[in-house]
Amino acid sequence: MNEQKKFPSSVDVARRAGVSQSAVSRTFAPNGSVSEKTRAKVLAAAEELGYRPSVIPRIMLTHRSFLVAIAIGGMYNPFNSSVLETFARKLQAIGYQVMLVQVEHGESLESVMPRLAGYRVDAIFVARGVLDDQSAAALAEFRIPIVAFHTPLRNEWVSSVCWDNLDAGRQIAELFHKRGLRQGAFIGGPPQVTSGMERWRGFRIRLLELGHPEPVMLHAPFTYEGGVEATERLLSRPLHVDAVFCSNDLAAIGCMDTLRERGLNIPEDVMVAGFDDIPEASWKGNDLTTFGQSDVSLVDASLAILSDVVEAMQHFSGIIVTVPVRLIERGSTAPRHGGRH
Repeated sequence: MNEQKKFPSSVDVARRAGVSQSAVSRTFAPNGSVSEKTRAKVLAAAEELGYRPSVIPRIMLTHRSFLVAIAIGGMYNPFNSSVLETFARKLQAIGYQVMLVQVEHGESLESVMPRLAGYRVDAIFVARGVLDDQSAAALAEFRIPIVAFHTPLRNEWVSSVCWDNLDAGRQIAELFHKRGLRQGAFIGGPPQVTSGMERWRGFRIRLLELGHPEPVMLHAPFTYEGGVEATERLLSRPLHVDAVFCSNDLAAIGCMDTLRERGLNIPEDVMVAGFDDIPEASWKGNDLTTFGQSDVSLVDASLAILSDVVEAMQHFSGIIVTVPVRLIERGSTAPRHGGRH
């Protein structure tokens, strides 16, 4: 019968080093006080035995696991992949370990919360919105600080970090106006996604203020295929559109490819802009005008909230932080010298 593998304990290290168990504990504690001679003996014994200190005693003493969950989905989108990588790198740099939770669009975060609570995570970052008060209230019952992207609400335990989506819509409307727009259109995500709807509101209101006709609004998934399908619907209309603002870059790239397949030139016939500044947006074949992060990113703002949670210990009050966006002009909205109007 195979014996279960026994890992060396701090007692084993203490015996091998000829010191007390408390000396071993102090050696591996972040602020432990121990002489250099004792430290050297403990570390040598630990290396010889293959000992690695357990984090469980620290969890029991501090009531903190230094474990943070990241709930994210849509990994087909390079923006989400970048968010996950940045979160993991920056959290590990400040002493946290990361637990990845795959939550696809339409799946409820509440369904995975009991499992996360069982791991006693210190906080949860949700790279999508918590869409209604009922969901936010259900999440708050677990008494774990939650920071979500683009959530139009907050409560004692739920905070949100948002792009300034209204301003992005206004900025692109002004750029299209400056470039001679006649009829604008917006390709957004699902109507329940507040970030896309805020971009639409800023875009629509500013175009109307500038004297332009009501822009066309189309809903589509936040995917390349969604951009293709929405653009095909747009081109089937008798109304000629010469500027399209897409709620994300993947849809914008799908839009541009479809326009070119129909024999239209960008930007001479139709200007196109996206959102997120994924790497593909800057590729020569796309050269897409888009919005990217300013000096403070969504991840940086989220980590600042985590720092506040640590300072506050058990007292936490959710907040909403709005992060500025930066317009990145590229060839898809360059000044035009004609076109099929």
